[in-house]
Amino acid sequence: MSARPRVILAFVTPIALLFPLAACAPDTAPSTLAPPHIVDSAGVRVVTYDYRPTATAPFQLAAEPHYRHGANPGDYSFQEASAGRLLPDGTVVVYDQWNVELVAFSPDGRTHTVLAAEGEGPGEVGHVDAIFTLGQDSVLIADLNLGRVTLLVGGSVARIMTLPRSARLDVKGIGSPGELLLATSYGSFSDSEAWRSGHVARFDVESGALDTVASYDFMPPIPSGLEWEPIPAYGEVTVTTGHFVQTRSDRPEVTWRLPDGTATQLVRWQADPTLLTEEWMQSIEAQHRMDVRKHSPNLPEAAITASTRRIMAIYRASIGRPMPLFADPFTDAEGRVWLPSYKPGGERHSVPPYTVIAPYGTWLGTVDTPPRFRVLDVAGGLVLGMQVDEMDVESVVVYELVGRQAPRSQ
Repeated sequence: MSARPRVILAFVTPIALLFPLAACAPDTAPSTLAPPHIVDSAGVRVVTYDYRPTATAPFQLAAEPHYRHGANPGDYSFQEASAGRLLPDGTVVVYDQWNVELVAFSPDGRTHTVLAAEGEGPGEVGHVDAIFTLGQDSVLIADLNLGRVTLLVGGSVARIMTLPRSARLDVKGIGSPGELLLATSYGSFSDSEAWRSGHVARFDVESGALDTVASYDFMPPIPSGLEWEPIPAYGEVTVTTGHFVQTRSDRPEVTWRLPDGTATQLVRWQADPTLLTEEWMQSIEAQHRMDVRKHSPNLPEAAITASTRRIMAIYRASIGRPMPLFADPFTDAEGRVWLPSYKPGGERHSVPPYTVIAPYGTWLGTVDTPPRFRVLDVAGGLVLGMQVDEMDVESVVVYELVGRQAPRSQ
């Protein structure tokens, strides 16, 4: 009986303690940035940039990808990948939410194996919300539809653990050994003038104890006169190095919290929001039509046109309003926070350029990516992402993350 707890504890411990925030050495800020003001406020380290930083990060994607998989004969046929992770040996695990399959790719990208297909049995998936790397060949799969997390070791099921179904919480990361860190996963827009609250919690996988530790602004109110919010800001929570990382995309700030909810660090900067303009309307309409055709291929053109007309009326009613400062953040294996740019009418996440902030609050700068490439994970000096070509074929692509060369003096 004691073997079961040791399976997950053995793999959780290294990842939870690998980069504890308090032990991280401060990153060196790019020389083009003026230093921030740093103060201690009631035990919270507050890092403030009194301007809008515009530096370029000291690293970038290599000029050519390490590999590309998806467009060649015999490759896996992607439909809509939504999550992915890099394992320490370079193996890639990607979830395709349209195919409802979890797929592993070899470190060179030449071969692939379907690890899990749609179903409710052991080793099957309903909808993978997140993937976490726990060791050399071990991943933890969070499946909100099935209300469970599954530990895969060497591609086989090592353990299945039940999640609290009624809490509307999704797994965001790993805390101390045997502990998962959760946050509100879904909800409706607020029907009042105030934001609807979300909650962060820690979950003991052995005892099943769920401890809600903090609340945060989660969903915004619907603007007066509109049916729904077409350019919504969101409150988001991710996890890095055993800490909650909290943002609200209409505010230029990031907050780090301990698993018990205690705030430890706050980074602030100056930012002016971009306003929604008529210039965005053409791309928003094209994106909407493409999405409808993809998800409802048999829908008559007249129905697509009618749907598009209704959607565009709501977008046009929002012209002149401020858009979010960034889209859904994510964190990497080094503890850095990545803030994607915001694109109206498209994906909520992973739109370049990406602003990167180090674990100790140092503003590292922006990283660009190739066209139609969205980042899924950054680890071990590699960047994992999905790229769509001119024929709308989606491929998994891995780049090396390399140091940016300083310009030569004349």
